[in-house]
Parts: sequence; C-alpha cells; structure tokens
Amino acid sequence: MSPSVAIIHEWLSSYAGSERVVEQMLAVLPDAELYSLVDFLPAEQRAMLGGRDVHTSFIQRLPFSRKKFRGYLALMPLAIEQFDLSAYDVVVSSHHAVANGALTLADQLHISYVHTPVRYAWDLSHQYLREAKLNRGLRGMMARTVLHYLRLWDRAAADRVDLFVANSRYIARRIWKTYRRKARVIYPPVDVEAFEFSSDKAEYYLTASRMVPYKKMDLIVEAFARMPNRKLIVVGDGPEQRKIADKAGPNVELLGYQSNEKLRELMQHARAFVFAADEDFGITPVEAQACGTPVIAFGRGGALETVVDGETGMFFDEQTVDSLCDAVERFDARCEMFEPSQIRAHAEQFSIARFQREFHRLIERQWRRFDGKPARRQATRLSALPR
Repeated sequence: MSPSVAIIHEWLSSYAGSERVVEQMLAVLPDAELYSLVDFLPAEQRAMLGGRDVHTSFIQRLPFSRKKFRGYLALMPLAIEQFDLSAYDVVVSSHHAVANGALTLADQLHISYVHTPVRYAWDLSHQYLREAKLNRGLRGMMARTVLHYLRLWDRAAADRVDLFVANSRYIARRIWKTYRRKARVIYPPVDVEAFEFSSDKAEYYLTASRMVPYKKMDLIVEAFARMPNRKLIVVGDGPEQRKIADKAGPNVELLGYQSNEKLRELMQHARAFVFAADEDFGITPVEAQACGTPVIAFGRGGALETVVDGETGMFFDEQTVDSLCDAVERFDARCEMFEPSQIRAHAEQFSIARFQREFHRLIERQWRRFDGKPARRQATRLSALPR
C-alpha cells in the first residue's frame, strides 16, 4: 500500500526554477495531487502538470489576481491554511513564501523542500523595500507592518514541518538561521541532457537572466562596456531592460527574450557564461557547464556549490564592476586550462535522474520511519513508486 500524497506549491504563473522541481516531484509521485494558491500557468507550459488538475485557493478568484496575485501577500498565510489536506498521508511543500504553513494532522508526515526562506521578509527585507520605494511614508509603514507579521507567522509555521530539505547547503544555513532547524540537501534537477556538449567555442561571452535588480545584469553590462575589446551577448528581458540598454556599449549585444533552443545554442559556443547574482542555487550556470562552457560567477551563494573555481569556472569576490573586470582578465589569461569535457562531467551530477533517485529515497525512508502513524502503517513501504 502506497501513501497518498499532496504537493503544495505557492503559485503557478510560469515555468521557472521551482516549477521544474515540482515537475520532477510529480514524476516521482505520479498519483500525488497538486495544490497551489493560484494557477495561471500558460497553456504552452502546462505539460509539467502531467494532465492533472490543480486545487487552488480563494485568491484565484479575487479581482486582478491573474496579474497582481503577489499583491495579496498579506492574505497568503490565511489562504494556505484553508487547504483541507486531511485525506493525505504525506504532504510535500515546495516552499519559498508560505507553503510551510499548510495545516497537517499529527499522523501526517510534512516534508518541506525549501527553495529559500521568504527573502523579502527576512534577509533581503530592507533591499526589497528600497527597490520597491517602500522604505518611507505611509505605504512604506504598511509594507513594513505586513512583513513584520509575515515573519512572525512564518517562524511559527516552520514548526509545522517534520523534515526540512534544502536545495543547497547555502539554503540549509539560511534555514538554520531563520528557523533554527537542520535541513538535508537535495540539489534541484537540471536537464543536463537537453544542453548538448560542445568543445567548439567562439569569442563572445554570454549572460542570460530575467532583468530584475538582484540578478545584477546591469553590473555585467557596465563591466563589459569598460572592456570594448570583448564581446558580450545578453539574453533576457524584464523591468530593468531600458536601464541596462542605456549602459551597453557597442560591444554589447542585447537580444531580449530568446527561445530555449536559441539559448542552448549560444551557451554551447560561448567563451564563458557570466553570472553575477547571489542565488540560492542557480540553474543557469549548471546548464552552461553542461554545454562544456566555463562560468565566471560571483563567489557567493549556490554558485560556490555548482562551480569549481579554477576547474569549471572562476569567481569574483564583490558585486562590483572592478571585481568582475578583474575576473574576466584573469579568465582570459588562463582560459586554456579549462577543459570542456571535464566541465560537462561536473554538471552531470546535478541531473534529473539524480534528483528523482534522491527524492524518492527520501520519501520512502522518512515514511517508513515516521512515528506519527499507527505501527501497522509505519511499516508501509513505497514499493509501488517508480525507481
């Protein structure tokens, strides 16, 4: 007899990093039911759901929720608690905002896979308020009040979780800092097979990301504007697109949004991929390495676990133009030492197959050991789950 499972993901609006994790959770647990505060996933991205329906909250039906659901942040703790999950043996929350707060019974196992503790309430609170221009005035006071109560609720909600799983050692440390709970680490799945290896490298550098402040795309463009003899190709769009375009020199080519096929082609032949964000894990640098392309990355956060300095890439120490320029200079002086086949081999340890194997094993073992069930149900094995 297999346990019944519910998976909770905060919102479905695009097929991004956390949704790729959920997709593979659903592949491992094909009979699991999926819950989300809202489901506005575009038709062309719904294949990740495997044809299943999504249970949504009352926020789905509120005015302007399709475009402005994040504006209902203050209601999200209430909304997540309205899901009736009493019919399931195991609840898996995919958490980066409020999913930890799902209500479970004493005889239910709650495992939380944490992409990040909610950053705009905790360690990046002041930065987000500044960037949203909410650090002063009446609106700022209201925003700070909402975040204050979100922190209180989030800390209490963490006690509802039986086991934390982090997407990196970096996030495991942040879970300890925020919740004072230890976490196991299972790296996210990266579709390394979709990124074909190539040892044929051109002379351009590549960066690709959503153009939002914390991705530091402006820093990369400004740095290459100072190095007019080096070509940079920029893929991505977003609210900072005009600001970034204003900093670009003639050696910087902004392509805007590109298809996955085009991005893969650019990654395969880039001299190096440049990554300046302080990310929780960072899937894109792993995809670049799967192509055999070295990565020049900010040496903090998840990059420290996905890039090997001097072997698969090179780090810079500060999120400044000078520090990045220095890293590019050092990379150029030593670029012959980077072996594309070794870079590819390193990326393969983050594969989909590895994630599925580790996630399946975790669920199986934790369910077997869980002491909240009657003894006859503790002994249940997950023999029916795919291996």
